[in-house]
Amino acid sequence: MDFQTDFKPLTVDPDKIYDYSFSIIAEEFGPHDYTEDEWRVVRRVIHASADFDLGRSVVVHPDAVAAGVAAIRAGKPVIADVQMIEAGSGRKRFQKHGGDLHCHIADPDVAKAAKEVGATRAIMSMQKAAKLYDGGIYAIGNAPTALLELIRLVKAGEVKPDLIIGMPVGFVSAAESKEELLKLEGIPFITNRGRKGGSTVTVAALNGLSLLADAKDE
Repeated sequence: MDFQTDFKPLTVDPDKIYDYSFSIIAEEFGPHDYTEDEWRVVRRVIHASADFDLGRSVVVHPDAVAAGVAAIRAGKPVIADVQMIEAGSGRKRFQKHGGDLHCHIADPDVAKAAKEVGATRAIMSMQKAAKLYDGGIYAIGNAPTALLELIRLVKAGEVKPDLIIGMPVGFVSAAESKEELLKLEGIPFITNRGRKGGSTVTVAALNGLSLLADAKDE
């Protein structure tokens, strides 16, 4: 196959592209109250979405970054609501520390249970995860019902995540689920207000944390 070679991009160096992108983000975003490590996560959310309004809607619990980094370095599981998060995350960084990323929404038993009780697979996948894992990071970017069910399980004392990244997108219950997360006590979280969100920005936040976890080794 012949490839075109006469184009003149600003740079083809991936690290320089990231650095230039982050400098643009910092300039256009302006002053903020995030800590240095929180900003490293938030700017990745902005980078993944090119959406400054979404970026300004991000809320980071004061203990969230430290809790997420500690969980990754301790080899705690990462539980995703959908396979898009599973595919987009740098799971090798989790495996390096003894953990891994898991998603149960496509499991046959989850699908069977959802059909039997008339609930979403996202709900049933959270119930399954609560039984399988002790703590860990829950990354929810697509299904508001998953986030609402996870919050219910926390309140019922059936699960205690180290961190919840809750940024589901949508028109039905997305904004409402995140408002409920903001009121949840005792669990650190990263979320955003409103309908915007999605698997892409949830992956971005998760990758930001895993890169910070790796940086502890440097």
